[in-house]
Amino acid sequence: MIEAEGLCKVFQDKKRGTVRAVDGVSFVCKPGQIYGLLGANGAGKTTTLRMLSTILEPTDGTARVAGFDIMKDAQKVRQNIGFLSTATALYGRLSSYEMVQYFGRLHGLDDATIDRRINTLFTRLEMNEFRDRRCDKLSTGMKQKTSIARTLIHNPQVMIFDEPTVGLDVMAARTIVRFIRECRDQGKTVIFSTHVMSEVEKLCDHIGIIHGGRLLAEGTLADFRKRSGLHDLEDIFVEIVEPHVAKETVAS
Repeated sequence: MIEAEGLCKVFQDKKRGTVRAVDGVSFVCKPGQIYGLLGANGAGKTTTLRMLSTILEPTDGTARVAGFDIMKDAQKVRQNIGFLSTATALYGRLSSYEMVQYFGRLHGLDDATIDRRINTLFTRLEMNEFRDRRCDKLSTGMKQKTSIARTLIHNPQVMIFDEPTVGLDVMAARTIVRFIRECRDQGKTVIFSTHVMSEVEKLCDHIGIIHGGRLLAEGTLADFRKRSGLHDLEDIFVEIVEPHVAKETVAS
């Protein structure tokens, strides 16, 4: 489970001064559920996920991930999560197989377990055709699949996906979307950030709309449709976010 409580992150910028990238964000994501964090670029999605994964320390607030406090038990949090971002950061001289194997060893897995899990992951993600190809020779979709495999090699119960389909072709994106759905079906806790409305409609059991670092609304898609009287998620999103954009424009 993920439980965020009043997460805040403040940065100091030379031009803009004090920037509240995340401002009092609270939500719960349960096992067997995909929580979609929906917002435009710069809304605070990535900063929120980086705090949950202990990459960034919150300025205020806290969260519990897999039962561990992100501040007091950061190492335990890392052991129990898989975090995937748009930056694959693969080592070009290693093959796809060697890259995932390396991360399995970092997690303390024995070689037999690593081989078994690699075989399962590479089959599910349709990676066997390039398993021995160097990472610097992979396409964008192949690199993203390799990143997913290394993220999952230790079989974490909490999965954090930060815009995992950005820049991918249709077939690669479909494979990853299907795989995220499988993670939920296996009972994993999944949080998924995106600005792509169709992905939210296909995947997410619960949706949080974030803008300007604040969580403006959350609920199921059915909840949003009932409250707004609108059917299209894009229209719902604009109705919720637009008044805040107008206020920001007037203030500036």
